[in-house]
Amino acid sequence: MATASPASDFAPVAAQAAAPARTRDPRLDFYRGIAMFIILIAHIPNDPWARWIPARFGFSDATEIFVFCSGMASAIAFGGAFLRKGWWLGTARVTFRIWQVYWAHIGLFFFVAMSMAALDLSGVFEKSYVSSLNLQHFFNDPMPQLVGIFTLTYVPNYFDILPMYLVVLAMMPLFMGLSRIGFWAVAVTSVAIWLVAQTGVLALPAEPWSQRQWFFNPFGWQLLFFTGFAFMRGWIPAPPVSKTLIWAAALFLFLSAPFGSWKVFLWVQAAAPDLATEIRKIWPLTAELRDKTDFGLFRYMHFLSLAYLGWVAAGEHGHRLIATGHSAGARVWQLVLKLITKVGQQSLAVFVFSMAAARLIGVALDQTGRDFASVFAANMIGFAMIIGVAYVAAWFKSHPWKTKK
Repeated sequence: MATASPASDFAPVAAQAAAPARTRDPRLDFYRGIAMFIILIAHIPNDPWARWIPARFGFSDATEIFVFCSGMASAIAFGGAFLRKGWWLGTARVTFRIWQVYWAHIGLFFFVAMSMAALDLSGVFEKSYVSSLNLQHFFNDPMPQLVGIFTLTYVPNYFDILPMYLVVLAMMPLFMGLSRIGFWAVAVTSVAIWLVAQTGVLALPAEPWSQRQWFFNPFGWQLLFFTGFAFMRGWIPAPPVSKTLIWAAALFLFLSAPFGSWKVFLWVQAAAPDLATEIRKIWPLTAELRDKTDFGLFRYMHFLSLAYLGWVAAGEHGHRLIATGHSAGARVWQLVLKLITKVGQQSLAVFVFSMAAARLIGVALDQTGRDFASVFAANMIGFAMIIGVAYVAAWFKSHPWKTKK
């Protein structure tokens, strides 16, 4: 198998087939933890805090963080298995993870569907929570929809991230096989699949009664996943810390904001109406290039720019994310880093829980109103719950019942 330069700051030993990288990168867990908090906010219905998440200021959002970091985590968790145990056992390892994610998806759907049905059946609420998630088709005609749920041919909008992740994971054995030829074979194949996905021919059906497709086309999003995978395996060396690259990334984020965000565009329109008029003329082009379903080019460029700045800010090997000191401020920062990192380490459990909890938090806000105090309390409770889930999941994964006294 062709090896890559060991200079990668992400995976200094990933290029060594005899000693694949197993140490978790603090940047991976920290930024994936940040993504989990953002995803919770984004999925609480009508949460005012969602007006200020990264998605409101550019082309990419927390989905990109989740997918990119999942690619990096998969390089650690599964990539080494291919090198240590061979292609077949590596594929078996990935298959087992697919099995876990599949049942997480099924369980999430049925829990949320049951919760929304229970709320509607209670007769306490004026609105239909089943209809708010467009699940009335499932309850009106459950037999074909049950088949669709289990075969992933019925993918309701709220439940579309994990199916995408499943298909991308299933592509890993292909790319690990291609890596035996060389990294160029992996790169060419990934880019080619992404390009074909942009034409729409690889779209997957999301429901039998319409032409709607999966909101996240895995054949487009695999490009980002395997970019993260390649960085962590050391196939792509880490970029240098360069003032030129820092300024280029920052300028792209700043200058693209009016094209990627209606919030920023309206600010520009208020300050410079003539400039806003010119931006509106270009908007159809940028709308196509920022397409979320097939993972448009501008989303890729925007995320890589943001990721580069985040990588630089974290320092070499993420040393700025390792808190030191004994002052009160340092101890608070250590606690914050510890909690965020723990959430990032247990991202699947946290994600599934947060998707279920977000709907129920939204129901609570419907009753209390969305004033400042209620919204603050709701989000803080949500944060506390996902932190708790992360610690509980870590405890179970530690197999404490196997520990000798």
